[in-house]
Amino acid sequence: MKLNKFLYPQSRYYGAVKPENLVFNANLQEFAQRVGYIANLETAEKISPQKAHQDISELWEGLKNSYHQLGVQN
Repeated sequence: MKLNKFLYPQSRYYGAVKPENLVFNANLQEFAQRVGYIANLETAEKISPQKAHQDISELWEGLKNSYHQLGVQN
């Protein structure tokens, strides 16, 4: 197994197949993966809770911007 696929796994997309949905799904999976890493770093006391909160807030803003820019619909 390649290290990249091990560290950054991606699940299959099951929704309506439209380019904007596929891109947003990839962004959402990346967000979830990074939040997991940040949470683990904070749990291991490698970063402060404030830094973890700041990093997750920045990721969240990026995900929200992605959602609006792509025009994803329900």
